[in-house]
Amino acid sequence: MTLHTDWTLNETAERRDTYYAASQRKFVPFKDPMVFKKGQMQYLWDVEGRKYTDLLGMNVCISVGHSHPKVVAAAMEQAQELTHCTTMFYHPVPAHFAQELAATMPNPDGDIEWVVHFTNSGAEAIDLAMTMARTYTGNLDLLALRTAYHGPTAAAQSITGISGWRHPGMPGNVAFVAEPNQYRGIFGEHAGAAPYLDEIERTIDTATSGRVAGMFIESVQGYGGIVEMPKGYMSGAAERVRAKGGLLIADEVQAGFGRTGDHMWGFERDGVIPDIVVMAKGIGNGFPLGAVVTRKHIAAPMAEKFMFHTYGANPTSCAAGRAVLQVIKEDNLQDNARQVGAALLKRLHVLKERHAAIGDVRGRGLMLAIEMVKDRKTKEPDPDTTAAVFEACRESGLILSKSGAYQSCLRMVPPMCLSLDDVEQVYEGLDQAFNSLSA
Repeated sequence: MTLHTDWTLNETAERRDTYYAASQRKFVPFKDPMVFKKGQMQYLWDVEGRKYTDLLGMNVCISVGHSHPKVVAAAMEQAQELTHCTTMFYHPVPAHFAQELAATMPNPDGDIEWVVHFTNSGAEAIDLAMTMARTYTGNLDLLALRTAYHGPTAAAQSITGISGWRHPGMPGNVAFVAEPNQYRGIFGEHAGAAPYLDEIERTIDTATSGRVAGMFIESVQGYGGIVEMPKGYMSGAAERVRAKGGLLIADEVQAGFGRTGDHMWGFERDGVIPDIVVMAKGIGNGFPLGAVVTRKHIAAPMAEKFMFHTYGANPTSCAAGRAVLQVIKEDNLQDNARQVGAALLKRLHVLKERHAAIGDVRGRGLMLAIEMVKDRKTKEPDPDTTAAVFEACRESGLILSKSGAYQSCLRMVPPMCLSLDDVEQVYEGLDQAFNSLSA
């Protein structure tokens, strides 16, 4: 049986507009719709056959490359044998994957027992981590950073510090801490970690009961505009939160799996070992999957009540996940992210010298951003210019995203197979997009 699929752009757009709910129609990037028909490694082709360099990785989900043959083969082999198996029954593929994920966690003295709970998505993994922290500590209050994004479910929204992602009816017991933004943070440029660590203590003293369940931190904020945590921040936060009965929860949904280049996990750069690590997106290279990895004793109390994720340990997705870990190692993608990201960041600094609308360029590995401002002295965000450059990038054959609390950042999180040969083409495409504004 072959199901008919109409690939024409207009018909696809009409079906979306007719049958998608308003909430799902909202999240579109460009003014005019586009339909992608094919992806191969770091490239995409639309329905008309035009080629693009994917600097978005389909929202950071494509970690090792579109339709990577080893990942596709692993998933196909499993799907043909047994597409799904509930965790009510045992299956070796997710069990092996849990062991392999645990082995990627830091364990300098060999005395940490890491365990894994697979979920359907990153947002569900965040929800689970929240419940896990509250169950283990017996405390309710959680800390999160302003401008952080942790997911669209009701619970994950409650620790998301961007109003455009927050809907009515979210649960409470969350206090927000000023994010240690080294470009536009409340303590000015390059203020370091110290004043922001003091803010954690002030927030605990004034906005919580004095005892906390934990603090969620992205080692590099993704949707927040690629805001990297300064040296000493995550380790200092862990010290302060643990002193108040809480846990350090690292959200590595976007920054994990070697994307930052220096380490497998972004938090490792600060020499800290979290109590709970949340991961998703790149874990399956496009196959739906998420996971919470935590210390065994922290997960233990969760056994007292029922917790289940229908597709969380789906063997097909887990087979893809196993292949992702293998490809990251075999293709040396972590080091590639480091080298290619550094080369691209260098070119972004040249771009900043050429275009006054750019207030800041930043990032690490293949998590990079360009932030637009109306004036470099006042740093007033410029979402209009950002939107115009973004639209022009499409004409330059580049796919990226607008992000940040003010939608004034261009975020670049490409598949980690982006090559040094792509860097100049990306630079020229961006330069052309900026030049088109004054044409």
